[in-house]
Amino acid sequence: MQVVILCGGKGTRAYPYTEHVPKAMMTVGGAPILLHVMRLYAAQGHRQFILSLGYRKEVIVDYFRHKQLPWEVQFIDTGDETDTGGRIRNLAPILDERFMATYVDGLSDVPLAGLLAFHEAHGALVTVTTTPLVSQYGTVEAGKDGRIRRFREKPVLRQHWINAGFFIFQREALDHWEGDNLERDVLPAMVRKGLVYAYRHDGFFKSMDTQKDQQEIDTLCRGGKAPWRIPGDEEILSSQGGIVFRTFSEIARKMEPSA
Repeated sequence: MQVVILCGGKGTRAYPYTEHVPKAMMTVGGAPILLHVMRLYAAQGHRQFILSLGYRKEVIVDYFRHKQLPWEVQFIDTGDETDTGGRIRNLAPILDERFMATYVDGLSDVPLAGLLAFHEAHGALVTVTTTPLVSQYGTVEAGKDGRIRRFREKPVLRQHWINAGFFIFQREALDHWEGDNLERDVLPAMVRKGLVYAYRHDGFFKSMDTQKDQQEIDTLCRGGKAPWRIPGDEEILSSQGGIVFRTFSEIARKMEPSA
């Protein structure tokens, strides 16, 4: 199944690192986070990738140009300023009837087979993987008398679930696309139509939004405690695959009628 990875954003919260390098190429455990995301999909049998490029796309292309990948990888320039929803919409000419999609900055041990089974069982047009919210702060629990009972360091707030990415879309969902931002426009519009389902994943999830997040993920990698890693996935770069680079104008021509 095709896997679209959204890696064209500017990563402004990770400045100044992303002033010259796209977030997709920020390294954790000695490799770009993009490669970690691709590995977690490939290790579960999904090796047909579409990378939606934008900001500093040349850095990503140059990195992979010299890699031997046992996957089919298409590098599609969807525009420097295009928003998340617009990037997927721009890929419409090359998308299959069903495809996966995710953000380049999110790592998880989500079972993709379970996600797909849920999607199929519900006949969904769109399935979003959700995960419990981890508090940004530690909490203090105190009794009515003011006496502190305990401190909890960044507890998991299981009454609140967040969008973790790891989507499955039916191509038909593109007929209901409204707006350019996936999170603020596209998905809410489809939710109002009752078209979106939530797959609840109660395992590991970590988003790399800032340099602090990068350091935390890097520590997990180097300490051998990376839950998204599957034993043996470090060997997946050992054989030749296929790499194609296209611009949006090139794939758009697929939609033009024949003379």
